[in-house]
Amino acid sequence: MFDTLTTRLERLGSSLRSRGRLSDADLDEALAEVRAALLEADVELSVVRSFLEAVRERVAGSSLNQSLTPGQYVIKAVHEQLIEVLGGTTLKITYASRPPTVVLLAGLQGAGKTTAAAKLAQWFKQQGRQPLLVGADLQRPAAVEQLRVLGAQIGVDVVSGSGTPVEVARRGVDEAVRLGRDVVVIDTAGRLAIDEALMREVREISAATAPHYTFLVIDAVTGQDAVATARAFHEALALSGVIATKLDYDARGGAVLSARGVVGRPVVFASTGEKLQDFDLFHPDRMASRILGMGDALSLIEQAERTMDAAVVAESAGRLMSGTFTLDDFLAQLNQVRRMGSLGGLMRLMPGVTKEMRAAAANVDDGELNRVEAIIRSMTPRERRDPSVIDGSRRSRIARGSGTTVNAVNQLLRQFGEMRKMMRQMGNGTAPVMPGGRGRPVPTPRQTGSGAEVPAGFEALAAGMRARGSRGPAKGKKKGGRVTPPKQR
Repeated sequence: MFDTLTTRLERLGSSLRSRGRLSDADLDEALAEVRAALLEADVELSVVRSFLEAVRERVAGSSLNQSLTPGQYVIKAVHEQLIEVLGGTTLKITYASRPPTVVLLAGLQGAGKTTAAAKLAQWFKQQGRQPLLVGADLQRPAAVEQLRVLGAQIGVDVVSGSGTPVEVARRGVDEAVRLGRDVVVIDTAGRLAIDEALMREVREISAATAPHYTFLVIDAVTGQDAVATARAFHEALALSGVIATKLDYDARGGAVLSARGVVGRPVVFASTGEKLQDFDLFHPDRMASRILGMGDALSLIEQAERTMDAAVVAESAGRLMSGTFTLDDFLAQLNQVRRMGSLGGLMRLMPGVTKEMRAAAANVDDGELNRVEAIIRSMTPRERRDPSVIDGSRRSRIARGSGTTVNAVNQLLRQFGEMRKMMRQMGNGTAPVMPGGRGRPVPTPRQTGSGAEVPAGFEALAAGMRARGSRGPAKGKKKGGRVTPPKQR
């Protein structure tokens, strides 16, 4: 999401980069570009106006700093205001001193409320809690059955039954007390549009269950309609925050940027995909960095830590640095990285990725990983351990077995050899010679210095390795230096 806004703001940064000083006319021009970018991103008009006023005040009140250019001052002010508009800080979930903590979900039909309920329950479970799901959506056919299926996938019990939605919700909270569950997530019914019957029902459920948190689930794709929905529900329920769904579908993101400015409540959780694990707390500072094309290294690291097996990664990384890395190790690493998500999504989180690289990431075919895996699995155990034994006839056999071409096999083997050689040089403490030549920039993804295409698996491997290794040395260990032994008494 936010691709449109990101492109506009990057263009603004490029136009201001060469300015030696920032005149009032330059600032007006820059703010006009920001205004156009926000409106194009479908941000609510009143939010746009307050945003521009705040940026102007930040730039006017900034003290001179020789390390920043005038253009950087503007981008810095935009970045700070984006964080403020997106919520300022990440909401810290607190729990009731007397369990259970009751969480009520509301929203219109089609916003992804039932799926969000299951994702939220899984998130609580990952925090060490024991959640219980309550299916109070008796309006939509098969809504309760959908919740039961999702609950079974994450190992969370679902309570529902006959009666009115209010009775089902109250019974669910009582059941949580009886079973000793410390969190209850209540999924309520929605409508195709806001009506009095919907508001009356959700108000009655809220009064009967006294929720500690009331979250509105909005569909980011609906744009300004989501803002109007948020305003109406907030007037009826006094929302605690917003859960934004389908953030991977919308390139504009105006609903997310407008939510806090319109109803005074921030986005608390964000759903970025269809899988149950594509859900997490919403971090305003990280999202602001993504909007400005700065990447999101922390989210990449956390995603790697949640999905990747640290033992497998550490073992393969050790072999990689020692030069004994095999294609079996590469396949193990590849499967670890695939668990993190799509290659395009990973590249969007990497700091330093250019606009061109992000555009290329959008066209990355994740199916290429399947072809890379097919090539490796078509090799014998000896060939995977020692690729140097693969001659012409073996390459033809591997190509036939994997349903690819000899050229694809050659390409994979060539890039694997270059990577292993480069890592061996790094392990020996020498500066590696990159495929593009010594002293040249590292080639962009999918291109070597000679112009040959890099297999997607190597991009994924690099992403996973950087994510796992970017925290630096382990605590308690000093990097480099000499340890002086204690003096003898």
